[in-house]
Order: sequence, then structure tokens, then C-alpha cells
Amino acid sequence: MAGRVIILMGSKSDLDHVDKIISELQTWQVPYEQRIASAHKSVRHLLALLDQYNAAEEPLVFIAVAGRSNALAGMLDANTAFPVITCPPTSTAFAGADIYSSLRMPGGVAPMVILEPANAALAAAKILALTDPALRERIITYQREMTDSIVAADASLG
Repeated sequence: MAGRVIILMGSKSDLDHVDKIISELQTWQVPYEQRIASAHKSVRHLLALLDQYNAAEEPLVFIAVAGRSNALAGMLDANTAFPVITCPPTSTAFAGADIYSSLRMPGGVAPMVILEPANAALAAAKILALTDPALRERIITYQREMTDSIVAADASLG
């Protein structure tokens, strides 16, 4: 497997959400690392981590997990050429309106927003599958099985 996913969470309180992403990455057999860095509380730490990852010779995909103002995804995306997916934990605070911080990024900053942890992992796997034929084949098989399941359910109705 060439490449890996770097999961950056804003704080340790995001671990439950991250565990759902990790579970799916393991299903796809995609290597990952998890780190904690806050765009508000540990900017220098975050930028030092990015310096290390930006020097990588292998393909990387970042998944940012941070709620509230979610500056983490924007900071990541603005400081790396690697793809960034943001998967903020759902919140009932502010009637869920804190999601707008993930959706409204400034020009030139474009992290992909995916709300479901399993889908964030799948998107990361699809990105890495661009250069990994075995991973691509696992995804194609999964999609075929999903289609077959729907077709069988449809056939069972009539």
C-alpha cells in the first residue's frame, strides 16, 4: 500500500468520532496515523506537524476532525498540497449551525466536507486508490456488492 491517511483532531474529545473513521479505514486496509493539534490552541505544533508531513514522498490524505469553529481544516488545507477532508463531529450546539464553519471557507482554501465518518474514510481510500490498484479493486468489489444487494432487494418485491 502506497500512501496513508493522517487524521488530525482538534482535541482528545474528538476520539469517539475518530474511532469511527479508523474502523472504516481498517476495513479498507488503509494505513493511518492519528494526531492532535488545534488551529487555535497549538498553532506552532500544527505547523510543525505539517512541515513533517509535507516532506513526505508518499501520497497522503488528511482528515480533519474538529467541531465548533473548525479552523483546523482550513489551516491544514491552506498549508499543504495534499487533499484535506474535514469530518466535523455533529453538534446540537447552536442548533447545528456550527457546521457552517466547515462549509464557508475563504477563497483558495478547499477542504472537502463529509459528515459521515465512514464516508470520510471511503473518500480518503478512493483518493489513495488513484495510485493503488489493489485498493481500487477492493472499492470496485464493494460497490458491486452494494449494487447487487439493492437489485436483490428490488427483485424481492415483485
